Amino acid sequence: MQDLLNLAIRLADAAAAIIREVRAAGFAVAAKADETPVTIADTRAEALIVAGLRAAAPEIPVIAEEEVAAGRIILPSARYWLVDPLDGTREFAAGRAEFAVNIGLIENGAPVLGVVASPALEELHFGIVGQGAWRRRGGGTAQPIAARAPPPQGLTVMASRHYADAPELASCLSQYKIAALSNIGSALKFLRLAEGAADFYPRLGRTMEWDTAAPQAVLEAAGGAVLTMAGQPLRYGKPGWENPDFRAWGLR
Repeated sequence: MQDLLNLAIRLADAAAAIIREVRAAGFAVAAKADETPVTIADTRAEALIVAGLRAAAPEIPVIAEEEVAAGRIILPSARYWLVDPLDGTREFAAGRAEFAVNIGLIENGAPVLGVVASPALEELHFGIVGQGAWRRRGGGTAQPIAARAPPPQGLTVMASRHYADAPELASCLSQYKIAALSNIGSALKFLRLAEGAADFYPRLGRTMEWDTAAPQAVLEAAGGAVLTMAGQPLRYGKPGWENPDFRAWGLR
């Protein structure tokens, strides 16, 4: 597992470098069939990641967002990679810093390893469930991270930027004592929970498995949990790779 983690870290770092290069040079934004945006940063980063994973571990299937969008169908197996080469393309295209590279490993329907690079922030979060989670900033040494128990003053909530005004969010949050609320994009919401900087991320809108596999693994490695609205762990290998609504927590 450590060798696979090192492989994913190396590829996430390389993909982050490609994304920074594209951003500096300028790029166009196109729309896929589902009307979500895509850029050359998405496709170049994905090509690097999937080639690296398949070369180093050919026995493990790779399911990647842009390949699926292009019609490449790979059925889930007992063990496989889920790759989102640029999670938060809308934020990337808008000039924000809230985008990430996600590489997650699934075993028997559960995320077990995750690497999330944040290219604009020059951060890397990674973890193996049951072994721990870490954060590396810039060229520094990785430091262990852990989710926290909610403080007495209430929950610090991370919510999606694009569902900020949804009445469903207000209804959900009305059930809890809330100390602070931030609306941000991409996998960074999970990471703030994993670091112990926030407590709760309710997701009340469409996500795909490649959006969540890597950051869920990091959060769970840090002691947190990602649960469906029925209170069950969020699992993988679902039809169409689509997630239900879920709630991500730090320590409860």
